[in-house]
Amino acid sequence: MTLTDTRVDDSYPTRITGKPEHLPRAHPTVWGSEADGPLDAATLANHETRGYTVVDQLLSPGEVQTYWQELVRMSSGDHSGDERVITEAKTGEVRSIFDVHETSELIAELVRDPRVLDRARQILGSEVYIHQSRVNYMPGFKGTGFYWHSDFETWHAEDGMPAPRAVSCSIALTDNYPFNGGLMVMPGSQRTFVQCAGETPEDNYKSSLKEQRVGVPREEDITKLAAEYGIDQFTGQAGSALWFDSNVMHGSSNNITPYPRSNIFLVFNSVENALREPFAAIEPRPAFIAGRDSTPLSR
Repeated sequence: MTLTDTRVDDSYPTRITGKPEHLPRAHPTVWGSEADGPLDAATLANHETRGYTVVDQLLSPGEVQTYWQELVRMSSGDHSGDERVITEAKTGEVRSIFDVHETSELIAELVRDPRVLDRARQILGSEVYIHQSRVNYMPGFKGTGFYWHSDFETWHAEDGMPAPRAVSCSIALTDNYPFNGGLMVMPGSQRTFVQCAGETPEDNYKSSLKEQRVGVPREEDITKLAAEYGIDQFTGQAGSALWFDSNVMHGSSNNITPYPRSNIFLVFNSVENALREPFAAIEPRPAFIAGRDSTPLSR
């Protein structure tokens, strides 16, 4: 299938050759109702408006310790030759490990936990599956941040996700302070799709997972969005969870403090939004980054 063919039914064209524009979102942020899950009507309305929801103490202190030990286990040993393990470009330390719901029994249980799964189903208004799972490590002093971006832009362009009917759940396993690289989000920015310029290089994921250069907005785009929406930062104790829409503009700064910041990152996609061929890439990314099995999750 050619790029021209995949773009026939494309509400969110990106990786363009002309000047990028800001396009209005063609889909809702919240697809379910209060009757569909644990979030009340006011929380859902706020999520629709702001594009994110914070759930304090999703995990107990004991559970946090259990998952933290799992992160330590997964990062130990020799990872040479394992594409699922992403290392820091400068230090070689583990930055992220992907596909963890397939390699960790504990995380496989977590994605099916009612506290997690029921919220994902409610926000997306359907059965869901895991589009992507990973654990992120941001060690003290040398943790590298993530530049401003919309996840959906990449998932649409390189994975073939048709619409922004996906939601991410970032569960903190360390305390998130304002000064140790906590995630910054632009509330309400999910209502605007920011086109990006430039052709997608072959096997772009091999470099973009360490430092994204294609599929990031221009500085003038970030300036305009920040002026319109402002910037919030996710802070809170270990065990807290941030649920945020796939098209929210977000990023994080480097961590130069002694305090590490690590999290479990789960992306749920609606089974009604299963991946197609990429909209702006020659080949889809590997399944460990973008799951193509849309079988609904069950408890």
